[in-house]
Amino acid sequence: MILVRKFSFFFTLNRFFIPNFANVKQMKMEDLIGELHIMKVYPETIVDGPGFRYSIYLSGCRHHCPGCQNPNSWNPLNGLPLRRSMVDEMVESINENPILDGVTFSGGDPFFNPKDFGYILKRIKKETGKNIWVYTGYKFEELLEIEEVIPLLNYIDVIVDGRFDQSKFDPRLDWRGSSNQRLVKVQEELRKFRKEKKEAEKASKKEAC
Repeated sequence: MILVRKFSFFFTLNRFFIPNFANVKQMKMEDLIGELHIMKVYPETIVDGPGFRYSIYLSGCRHHCPGCQNPNSWNPLNGLPLRRSMVDEMVESINENPILDGVTFSGGDPFFNPKDFGYILKRIKKETGKNIWVYTGYKFEELLEIEEVIPLLNYIDVIVDGRFDQSKFDPRLDWRGSSNQRLVKVQEELRKFRKEKKEAEKASKKEAC
């Protein structure tokens, strides 16, 4: 099912911070999560999805949409190198906050580096059990064509898809910047995708016979 970010509400609770993770400079290289960098974290926000959410902004984006609200996030080397110990602290922080309704990944584009994004995505989902939203400039249909992305979709509840289109900006929209962007219920769409794929494979086998 395709659903229809209010930007008009931005309270003081949305102040972000670069996590002050202990002894960052003293950590070993083995602690790094590939080349993934983190820009900022909002421990409690109401603009990145329904309810109170813990939002994680990752670096790296190929879309470079005119009017983007986070152009500093395009460079994949901006921010701090993400480490496993940082994810440990994020998981602990999320689980200790009873008012959180979910976790949101934004950026940048989390799918800029799907392999390394998969590490933090899977851990957050498995170890917190929270509802997961992801903002991406890719259309959902484009993600289905990227082999290393498809397994990650199993850990996501909602994707806000599509590039930001300045000409379609609408501040009245819930959780989106422009009207071309969609809120995609991922698990429903995955079931449809797998069913259609299976039917296509059966049809192909019949033709081969």
